[in-house]
Amino acid sequence: MGLFDKLGGDSGGRVVFLGIDGVPYGLIEDHPEVFPNLTEIAASGSAGQISSIVPPESSACWPALTTGTNPGKTGVYGFQDRESESYETYVPMGSHVDGPRVWDMVTDAGRDASVFNVPVTFPPSTRIQRHVSGFLSPSIGEASSGADVQRAIEGFGYQIDVNAKLGHRDDKSAFINDAEETVAARHKTFRHYLQKDDWDLFFGVYMTTDRVNHFLFGDYETDGEYADEFLVFYRTLDAYIGEIRQLLDAETTLIVASDHGFTHLTHEVYLNKWLEEEGWLEYATKAHDELGDIADSTRAYSLIPGRVFLNVEGREPNGTVSKAEYESVRDELIADLEALTGPDGRPVCRKIVRGENAFSGDDTTIAPDLVVIPADGYDLKAGFTDKETVFATGPRNGMHKFENACLFSTSSDLDLTDVDLLDIAPTILELMDIEVDTARLDGTSLLV
Repeated sequence: MGLFDKLGGDSGGRVVFLGIDGVPYGLIEDHPEVFPNLTEIAASGSAGQISSIVPPESSACWPALTTGTNPGKTGVYGFQDRESESYETYVPMGSHVDGPRVWDMVTDAGRDASVFNVPVTFPPSTRIQRHVSGFLSPSIGEASSGADVQRAIEGFGYQIDVNAKLGHRDDKSAFINDAEETVAARHKTFRHYLQKDDWDLFFGVYMTTDRVNHFLFGDYETDGEYADEFLVFYRTLDAYIGEIRQLLDAETTLIVASDHGFTHLTHEVYLNKWLEEEGWLEYATKAHDELGDIADSTRAYSLIPGRVFLNVEGREPNGTVSKAEYESVRDELIADLEALTGPDGRPVCRKIVRGENAFSGDDTTIAPDLVVIPADGYDLKAGFTDKETVFATGPRNGMHKFENACLFSTSSDLDLTDVDLLDIAPTILELMDIEVDTARLDGTSLLV
């Protein structure tokens, strides 16, 4: 038994959730010597590979994971979304997420929730016990739900995110150092508030893992220059997870999970450039850098990651694709996408998902008509600035993957057969004996 033994009128179980953004199950499974603590959790509890959502992008994944609902209900589809009936776009924040988060449901049940560094949660909630919002928060002060929390985390050297610009340098040493310092400060914060032992749900995310994977995963896959540093970083993270586990008593369930997998990136694919070359997209002016610059003759455009929209009459302000021809035009676009091959001759699109097969709910008016799941190695980009070529390379050598996310738990009572992100929130709620209206949830509890 660890340090904690919560006294008093506990009305249900307690849960600690640790998010490890973008960590693939295969990485952990292949390196038990790097991940001894997660490997031991797998042996004594539950562990397995889980699926992400469509599209597997962190800005869409974390709202889905924390609500138990698909983007058609959260209203968040990616890092950039389109205003309904407009060509204006915006970056979704926590305030854009529809539906209660798991910590809201915990609070509504009269329990206490502490939440740290979850992407797309800005501005922080002041109705839960304590909250520090994550990715996209403008500053620590604005991310903290109270002055006492701000003072504490500043004392640990807390920062919202890694300085990703450092990863663009050929010499990755400064980036690696920054990543190590960021995750160390995050861990100090988690440990500090875990030891207060005044929570029922503790929900914290290490997003630094996603950043490290973007800039070093290719080195790991190819035994490149920074392969050793990559594994050293993960050995440290596993040690942090092991330390947190030791703090918890036998009545507290630990869940560790990622929101999507990762794979080696070899080519960036500028999908709007390809749509332009194929005659699907045209611009109204030579100087263009946003969706509003497309010409009325445009039939299709893209937003990251791999979301493709038809320019539909009555839905977009200057739509040209009529409802009568919608399906035939979409079929034509699918055929063109399926024929797209990369510099190495491989098909770029591994799977093309029709929007209605992935999204359902009240927030589908801004849903894409198609989502492209790319073949490993092809990272789909969008943007509306002029590009010289469809295919390019950049400083990143790792990309998100729909499959191969991970879930580990100290509970041996979880069935991890055919699991995706949407099942995590219902599982947390059942572990905590919290009853909610499950009709709105798209996931189901994994408890058996």
